[in-house]
Amino acid sequence: MMIETTTTGILALIAIMTVVTLATRFGGVFIMSFVRISPRIESFINTMASSVLIAIIVPMAFSGDTGAVAALAVTAALMLAFRKPLPAIAAGIAAAGLVRYWV
Repeated sequence: MMIETTTTGILALIAIMTVVTLATRFGGVFIMSFVRISPRIESFINTMASSVLIAIIVPMAFSGDTGAVAALAVTAALMLAFRKPLPAIAAGIAAAGLVRYWV
């Protein structure tokens, strides 16, 4: 299937991606409404969030540019030091920007 990169084609792609995203988000909530949340399932859900985050971050640490590694290091250090995610993420973004600006 080919979609032309005209204005209509791009809008069609955005609409398709929107529908797929909404279907997966609402579908997950709908399916989970039939599942009784036991301590074992709650543990799985909490662990899954960490696993996804690690799966995204680890490849960036090994194959990312200097800015990505700086962002990861600053964010990790501040999260361990202060246990506040928003300032740590903001500092990581700033570190990546500064390193990419200077390098």
